[in-house]
Parts: sequence; C-alpha cells; structure tokens
Amino acid sequence: MVQPRPKAAISDRPFQMTNRFAILFILMTVVIDAMGIGLIMPVMPGLIREVGGGGLADAAIWGGILSTSFAVMQFLFGPLLGRLSDAFGRRPVLLVSLVVMAADYLVMALAGTIWLLLAGRIVGGITAATHSTANAFMADISAPENKARNFGLIGAAFGAGFVLGPVLGGLLAEYGTRAPFYLAAALALGNAIFGALILPETVTDRTRRTFYWRGANPFSAFKGLAHLPAIRPLSLVFFFYQMANVVYPAIWAYFCTERFGWSPGMIGVSLALYGLFMAAAQGMLVAPAIRRFGETRTVLIGLSIECATLLILVFLSSGTVTLALIPVICLGAVGLPALQGILSRATPDDSQGELQGVLSSVTSVAMIAGPIVMTQIFAMFTRDGAALYLPGAPFLLAAVMMALALMIFARVARPEN
Repeated sequence: MVQPRPKAAISDRPFQMTNRFAILFILMTVVIDAMGIGLIMPVMPGLIREVGGGGLADAAIWGGILSTSFAVMQFLFGPLLGRLSDAFGRRPVLLVSLVVMAADYLVMALAGTIWLLLAGRIVGGITAATHSTANAFMADISAPENKARNFGLIGAAFGAGFVLGPVLGGLLAEYGTRAPFYLAAALALGNAIFGALILPETVTDRTRRTFYWRGANPFSAFKGLAHLPAIRPLSLVFFFYQMANVVYPAIWAYFCTERFGWSPGMIGVSLALYGLFMAAAQGMLVAPAIRRFGETRTVLIGLSIECATLLILVFLSSGTVTLALIPVICLGAVGLPALQGILSRATPDDSQGELQGVLSSVTSVAMIAGPIVMTQIFAMFTRDGAALYLPGAPFLLAAVMMALALMIFARVARPEN
C-alpha cells in the first residue's frame, strides 16, 4: 500500500520554491548594483565632455564630483535604508529602490546638462545603498546551516556584476554614450517587476523594530574606535590602503583615454580583466599565501606589490604593457584579507560586528575623499599649460599613501614566528 506523502512535505514545497526565487531576486539586485557602477564607467569621460564641454581634464574633475556625490549618498543613506527595512519591511525598501533606480538611469540617459547628471548620481547613490537590506533579507530566509553559503553567493554576485558591467558598458558604447544607461534602467525595472511578483515579506510583527532616527546615524560606527583602541593604528593602515586603491575606479578611464587613446570598449575590457584577476587573487591565493608566509608577512608582501605597481603605472606609456601588468597589480590584493584577519583577531569576539561597522565607515570615507583628490591631481597635470605633463600623477600620490600604509603596518605589526 502506497503511503501518502506527509502534509508537511507538501506544504513546504511552495515555501522552498518561493525561497529559491527570492534568493535569485536578491542576487540579481546585487549584480545590478555592481553592474551599475562598472557599466557607465567606460563612457563617463565622453558623456561628461558631451554635456559639459571642455577637455578631458575638466571631465575628470566632474567625474570626481559625480563619484564623490554617489559615495556620500551611499554612506549617509545605507544605515537609514537598513533601519527602514527593519521597521517597514525588506520588500518595499528593495522594490521602491529598484523602481527609482530605473527612473534615475533614464534621467541620466536623457540628461543634457552636467547638473542633471549630478542629480542623477545623487539619487543613484541613495538607491544603491541597499546592500545591507539585501543581506538582511538573505539572513531572514536562510536556514542557519545555509547562511554562510548564501552570503557567499552575494559576494559572488557582486563580483560577477563588477566584471560584467565594464564589458557591457564598453560594448554598448559603440551605440553611443547613453546606451549603457538604457540597459541599466531596463535591468533595474525588470528586476523590480520580478520582485513584485515573487518576493515575500520577511519582517513580521515579532521581528519588526520601531524606527528611530538616532539609529540611522551613519557616523555612529566611528564610536567603535573609542571602544577598540587595539585596532586604531591598523585602521589607519586600512584607511591609507583604501584611499590609495580609489585611484583605479576614479582615474582609470580618464588615464587610459589620455595616455593610450583607448576607446570605451578597450577600457571596459581592461576593467573586466582587473575584476577577474582581483577575484582570482582573493579567492585562490590568499589562503596559500597565509599558510606559506603567515598573515603579517602576507600583508607586507601585498602592500609592497601594490606600492611597486602604482609607481610603475606613473611612467608607463604602453597600453599593451599596462594590460600585461594587470595580473601583477592584482597579486597585491592578497594583503587586504590578511589585514582584515589581523584586525579581527585583535578585536574581542563580542565586538566583531562593531569592527565591521568601523571598517565599512572607513571605506566610505575613502570612497568620498579619494575621487575628488585623485581627479584634481589628474586635471592639474594634464590640462593645457600644465607646468609638468604627467597623466600618471594620481598613481604617484596613491603610491605615497600605500607606502605610508606599509610603514605604519611594519611599525605596529607583531612579527610571527
């Protein structure tokens, strides 16, 4: 006699299917967020000159302003959107953000002035500040034994978006500087419609939290430095490292256009290669490096490679050699996870979340200050009448910052046996 299937198994099937679709939606949201940054990067030099006039140096300055405004909004609104999702639900925050993001990309696609582009980047920074909400949703729907795996999927989705974005942006640039924005708008709107059809609400009356403005203060994470004195010098190393690495997203498109005459398509290919080799270095080389050299020496090796490659970029005049250097540049990425490991071990177990808040805020400050500084330096050394023509000058400043990080770390790090 055939036994009937237990009711629990039957009732669980729709829930499991809903979870799969919800995870797919979250991963697509993260991919689109990451793609939105890289997708428009190859066309920004041409688009800014198109709407604002002027030369590449002036475009770089405006590019820095646009990048900084985007980063400021992400910094200010990330905690706010997270708190709103705790109070009113993940579903409305994610769906409204995607719809506004789609509208924002359309505005940027049609923008005829630099001020409209600036407004678009400000709104875009707000709508892209949903990473914490996406993580919270993933935590809500994941069984305890699957949380680490599902958070790993989010990291992989971000990496995939970062690689795909520049490639698609470079290819679409062949159809005009506005084409990538139309694709980004279509992706955001399509995902919003998908989410509206399948996304459940995971915040219940039992887990809902009352909204307080005080809890949305983006500067509150810095209080952790007062509670964690052991990490202060290492957090300074982390800050200089992040500031130095901002030179790549802030300057790369302008530098390669000026120095090598690369097309948007070629810039997109180079950025995709950077993303691929960076992911490979951090995913495949970190653990072997730490086993072979220990965390302290791995940080020292990584910082040294970063410093050396930044100095080489200052004086490079060959685009082919620059492409060949990208894998070597990415080898330096093994240092950051090792530094994070040292910071984590220097922090009590009950303060690990506080540490991540501090590091996230430090990264945000670097993303805010870095583009303005780097683009101003680029403009100073490339504009007509410059006392010294040196498109690689921002890489020289970045090398100095990386050298400061190296010296501070060498001074404060404890040697390993």
